[in-house]
Amino acid sequence: MEVDVVGDSSAVGGPDGMVWYASYGSNMHRDRLAHYNEGGRPSGGARTYPGCRDRRPPAASAPVELRGALYFATRSPVWRGGRAFYDPDADGHVLGRAHLVSAGQFADIAAQEMCQAPGADLDLGEVLSTGRAVLGDGRYETLICTGRLDGRPVLTFTAPWRMAEVAWTAPSAAYLGHLARGLLEAGIWDEDVVTAYLADCPGAAGLWTARAVAELLAD
Repeated sequence: MEVDVVGDSSAVGGPDGMVWYASYGSNMHRDRLAHYNEGGRPSGGARTYPGCRDRRPPAASAPVELRGALYFATRSPVWRGGRAFYDPDADGHVLGRAHLVSAGQFADIAAQEMCQAPGADLDLGEVLSTGRAVLGDGRYETLICTGRLDGRPVLTFTAPWRMAEVAWTAPSAAYLGHLARGLLEAGIWDEDVVTAYLADCPGAAGLWTARAVAELLAD
């Protein structure tokens, strides 16, 4: 299954062992992702990240559309509202950004999202052969291979449950604004598309409108 790529990815390259990390949440924003790579605490953040063993920035980034659905659930102590999760089996599409990183960097980013110490490589054999690998029952401990981009696997992580199996939780204004800015930073979707998309996601739908999300960008 090929990932639907938006925009020009002809400049993408890199040595063997590189993978695409598909972010659909706060790491769509490259400044936020830099704290996972380099370590440190984001401005206004509540958590300090140890960083990756390999602290280089992504070799490239590309906007992507993944088959499935984005929804908000549980409660983030960092953002004080619902977190973004990906259900690859649901109907719809998910806007995101794929970052070209080494397999080791992907493992270290995943570890930090799982609230674990980075430093151990992941065995990607199962997720690459079956499309899914469950590492645990935690929030972001299920690896998903959504397809391939320029011949390289596109990997992400999410919860083990389906979208309909968990109570949805409204995201905070700060979180929604951050997601919107990350998507706009990709440079391919306009504000109307981004704000309507986020306002329609389960957990936000009915509580946030596209206009209200747009107002967050003006703050």
